[in-house]
Amino acid sequence: MTRAKRLRTPTAAALALAGSFVLSACGSSGPAPGAVEGSAYMPAPVTEKLAAGYLTLTNDGDEADALTSVTSDLSDDITLHRTVDNTMKRVESLTVPADGRLELSRGGNHLMFADLERKPSEGDTVTVTLHFETSDPLTLEVPVKAATYRPASEESGSGDTGAAPEEHGDHGDHGRHEEQGQHEEHADHGDHQ
Repeated sequence: MTRAKRLRTPTAAALALAGSFVLSACGSSGPAPGAVEGSAYMPAPVTEKLAAGYLTLTNDGDEADALTSVTSDLSDDITLHRTVDNTMKRVESLTVPADGRLELSRGGNHLMFADLERKPSEGDTVTVTLHFETSDPLTLEVPVKAATYRPASEESGSGDTGAAPEEHGDHGDHGRHEEQGQHEEHADHGDHQ
């Protein structure tokens, strides 16, 4: 009888351990935001004080996360903007949906850099750190492109963003707006803190 107990004990322990692996494999993987390679860029600013930033974030996790802020040595005043019906509105966060994408693009959601420390030129690189509600920060080297640069996905209009339709505005109008250097929401920088 003693021998039978000894054989059962390791077998029972092995089955219990296998069961715990199965349970952990079924658990939530949490949010997992990352930047789509080659999607980040900043058009060379046409003014000394304002610049925009664009990129595409993916989330391979099974929980949504939110982009809550951006930091950079280029500016202490970086804000998130949502564009709906050709109207820009500053927001506190932008959702990166579970198993989805958040696209920041001309005419749509975007980053605004105000009170620039320096005016970056085409060919420069700007370091930015993206901060999320749940996930660890993500640091990117963002290339500065020509003021008129548009990625192939924006030019063809075939880029699948996975974002809700209300997150996209007219790309052409917003591009002209930035190129003219007019951004009314940054007229009073005191309320950004």
